[in-house]
Amino acid sequence: MRSGTDSTENGLRHLLNEWDPIGVADDVQDEYDCMLAPLLQRLRGGSDQAEVGEFLRHELEDHFGLTPLPSEPEAIAARVVSWWTGVGKADGTSCV
Repeated sequence: MRSGTDSTENGLRHLLNEWDPIGVADDVQDEYDCMLAPLLQRLRGGSDQAEVGEFLRHELEDHFGLTPLPSEPEAIAARVVSWWTGVGKADGTSCV
């Protein structure tokens, strides 16, 4: 089963590539695709900014082997949740 529409996945991919915590998005556009389905699942389930930030922190530490600054996951989590809220308003559905 697909995790979301192409436009939804592309929007989230764009945000993750802008964030680019390991600095490879210019060369590898799908580096962070491993986070798309879990993030969309959390967003659809009503996860808040703190929960999204915790997921991102876990991914950075355990999956990518990085030690993020305290504000890094929280900042992108705020952008992701704001984007998700906007997606729902744009298509007339309630995303949160």
